Amino acid sequence: MPENEADLALLVSAAHAAGEIARRHFGDGPKFWDKGAGLGPVSEADLEVDTMLRGRLLQARPDYGWLSEETADHPARLERERVFIIDPIDGTRAFLEGQTGFANVLAIVEGGIPVAAVVHLPMLGHTYSAARGQGAYLGGTRLQVSPPRAVAGANVLAARPALAEANWPGGVPPVTRHFRPSLAWRMALVAEGCFDAMLALRPTWHWDIAAGALLIAEAGGVVSTGRGGALQFNTPDLVADGVLAAGPALHAALLSHRLPPDPDQPPPR
Repeated sequence: MPENEADLALLVSAAHAAGEIARRHFGDGPKFWDKGAGLGPVSEADLEVDTMLRGRLLQARPDYGWLSEETADHPARLERERVFIIDPIDGTRAFLEGQTGFANVLAIVEGGIPVAAVVHLPMLGHTYSAARGQGAYLGGTRLQVSPPRAVAGANVLAARPALAEANWPGGVPPVTRHFRPSLAWRMALVAEGCFDAMLALRPTWHWDIAAGALLIAEAGGVVSTGRGGALQFNTPDLVADGVLAAGPALHAALLSHRLPPDPDQPPPR
């Protein structure tokens, strides 16, 4: 079995085990506390999933590095060829509030590029997966981003602040905004073609977006930083300058709104 496919099988199995832990705690009032510094809540369920995944995955791949939202970072990961990037529960706040739209998010990156990824929503029974060069899937169904369309009326997943006027020198794009609590799930839904694009224009943690970046790329989309730059993972800095993801034409059109208008060109559509 090719390496990426073997790694993907490992991630899928581990994600389902993580989902079982999350399901056991869901609605049962798990203990939680605020991490401070604007990092939001963490629960005993997050930590239990993190501990299980770290033991399981590193036992299977002891030469891989480790980066997780709920594990203290160590620079040793920068010396490893392949690195696990994990968000044990993406959407912890939603999880604690009894919302089902949280996800277990697992990725493996090589040379800063995702090569295997899983976004698993245990309460909804959805498992999104991708291996580099092998396509993206929801269960056994291959995914494709939505067909090309104009910016006007495009269905875009974004938090409300992402569409603030200050973020769009070329004019706020006339899109229809939607929201889901898990950032990784938003990216998976774009890969699935259920929504046309997703935006997150604030600094964005690598563990939130590494898996989704591979899903979208393998589904024929384009994913970049919020200003159109290339995404690189397992870098010393753990945050990206936002993320913008869509089909190729819509990605380019949305990005044009992020730039000051050119007086010699018609306004973006």
